[in-house]
Amino acid sequence: MTMTQCEKVLEYIKTHGSITARQAYHMGIMRLASRISDLRRAGYKIKTEDVKVKNRDGSSSYIAKYSFLDLKA
Repeated sequence: MTMTQCEKVLEYIKTHGSITARQAYHMGIMRLASRISDLRRAGYKIKTEDVKVKNRDGSSSYIAKYSFLDLKA
């Protein structure tokens, strides 16, 4: 049975704690933000964190990192 993209995203977050667009791309998921939106509509509590990264030219930019909302905090 083939997993849907949303199932792949959920499994990745459960296994690795978070996911970025680059990680999703390597799984064949081109529109991670759309899958996150689908999951939120389905009732999953997912937070977005902006993470500063270095570009190839040495400049900085921000990417989104998604993980489950810690309901204990």
